[in-house]
Order: sequence, then C-alpha cells, then structure tokens
Amino acid sequence: MQSNRIYYADLDDDVDQGEFDKIPDSVVLIILNKLADIRSLGRCTAVCKRFNSLVPYVQDVYINIDEVVTINGDSDDSSYSSSHKPRNFFSNLLKYMFFNLLKPLYHLRNSNNTNKTLLPQVSQCTLDQILRNFHHIHNLWIELPTADVETEDGVLLKWKAEFGSTLQNCVILGGTQIERKPVTDQGSLEDNGSIPESFYTNGGLKLRVVWTISSLIAASTRHYLLEPIIKNHATLKAVIFTDAAGQGTLSMGIEQLKEFREKPLAASASSRRTQVPASNMKLRYAPYLDLPKGLGMQGATLVAIRPAGEGSGSNKKEVEAFVHGAFDGPFKAAVKALVKRRTYLLEMNGF
Repeated sequence: MQSNRIYYADLDDDVDQGEFDKIPDSVVLIILNKLADIRSLGRCTAVCKRFNSLVPYVQDVYINIDEVVTINGDSDDSSYSSSHKPRNFFSNLLKYMFFNLLKPLYHLRNSNNTNKTLLPQVSQCTLDQILRNFHHIHNLWIELPTADVETEDGVLLKWKAEFGSTLQNCVILGGTQIERKPVTDQGSLEDNGSIPESFYTNGGLKLRVVWTISSLIAASTRHYLLEPIIKNHATLKAVIFTDAAGQGTLSMGIEQLKEFREKPLAASASSRRTQVPASNMKLRYAPYLDLPKGLGMQGATLVAIRPAGEGSGSNKKEVEAFVHGAFDGPFKAAVKALVKRRTYLLEMNGF
C-alpha cells in the first residue's frame, strides 16, 4: 500500500545546510510574501520544516478561487504526519480548497429571476477555514473567477465599493456599448448636457437601476463573506475582493476594518449578504462619450452612491477622491468627463 507520508527534503544531499541556514527568517518571509498565492504557499510547507514553520507568519496572502478549485491530484502530495498539528492543517489545505470552495451558498440571483447564481458558490466558513492557520496577515486579496453581474454582449459595467460595517461609498460606471468610433462620426450626436427624453421611454433608466441594484447586491454579498475572516484576523490592514473579469472591487482599509470589528454587521433578512442602507445617489449621463485612443462609449452613466445622512461637506473631498480614483485607463478618463456633467439626485431605500 502506498504511504501518504510526506518526507521533507534532505538539504545535505544537494546544498550545504549551513549555508542555507545563514539566510535569516526575515529574508525568507520577504520571499514568501512576494509569493503570496495561497496554493503555492501550501506547497511550500512541504519543502522543509523551516518553511512549514514560517508560512503561517506570511503577511500578504492572495486567494485565486478559480485557480484553487481546479487543483486535482495534489492531495496525496500534500499529506503530513499526524504527529505535527501545524502540518495537519497544511496537509489538508489543498484538499480542503478543492472540495469545499464550491459548496453552495444561496446568494443573489440574476435580474431575469432565474435560478442561476451570479456569484461563485463560496461560503463564509470556506474562506475562514483556508486562512485559519495564518496568524499575521496584513494584506488579503481574494479573486473570484467570474463577474458577479451578468450583462448583455457589448455592455460595460464596472463598480467599486468601500465598506466598513456597512456600505460607505460605491461608484458604478456603465455604458450600453463601447466601440472604436469612425473619424467622420465624431461629434455627430447632439448633446445639450441634459438627459434626453428617450432615456426615460426606451428603458435606459430602468436598465441603469438594474445595474445599480445588482452591483450593490454583489458588493454586499462579498462583504458578508468576509465577516469571519476579519473577526479572526486582527492583524489585517487591507482587504481587496475582486474578480478575474475586472467588473467589481470591494475594498476595506484600516479604518473600515476597525469599524467592522467594533460595530455588528447588519445582515439582510432575505439572503446571506450585508444589508444595504438607505442611500443618496448622484447620476450623471452622456449619450456619447469620447474616450482616449479613438474609443467612444454610448449611454455612458456614472452613479455615485453614499448612505443617506453621510454626504456632508466635511468628507466631500474624500468622496470625490474615491470616485476619481475608482478606475484606471480609459475608464478613469470616462469618470473624469462624466463628473463634469449635470448631476441628477436620486434616493434609494435600504434593502
């Protein structure tokens, strides 16, 4: 019968162990922090006893859920002797991620009211269990394999949200089409700075309401998943929760994490996500928007969301900085152009 026991490499066979031991632990930890990927860190624990003892002290951790769940056949290679408790965790780390990252969590559904789940099926306990033996995490990145909100072909939707114990800021950028504009068509669309009447009659406003609500649900669901991680890792200084498609990003800094720990999370009564508070929204719209490198964006829409009662002038500059810095590249240019447009104020009840 084949043994599942892992034998650590004998460095005497290949390298002068004395030379290896001269490398300070602090330098090894710098290398492991550069590695960051949790799948690779799990494998590093099998290299030698020293690595196995240092990995739990890594400060930067990156979880690529799509990459992790595609692992197959690693379970035998990552088994450890039952006589060492730290090794037991890492011996089951890859197995655990493979078998449990797809456990069902009933999240938001798509806008067509079908049963298709928008977020990958990841649970609170799954992420917390993966990180339970990392004791000094400062920076955590989590990446989902797909975008949360389904859109039609040719539609751009991007969002960024900032949370403490609840929503603090959210900015959404959307457009019905992005295409390379012919030179002859530049400036061909009439635009007097106001939203045209057709925007209300052809479903344009309704579509953007759907984008806004779907993005907020996606952000609040990600926020809910982080609850046990934040409570169990007091050393956290920054959390970024994004997706491979680059559609949405949830961010939390030191102050937001502190608030999260001090104030109880208000979960939505209807689903496993954080409740979205009553909010004020500023909507800006352009029928056609010029972007760098000859690109054009039709139906360009920018929505900035802030909880009701928190829009005072004292933090106006912070909000403006968040909106302007939400996106990169041509999308940053789109935001810069849209903030100069006429602003329409809307209110939204909590849900």
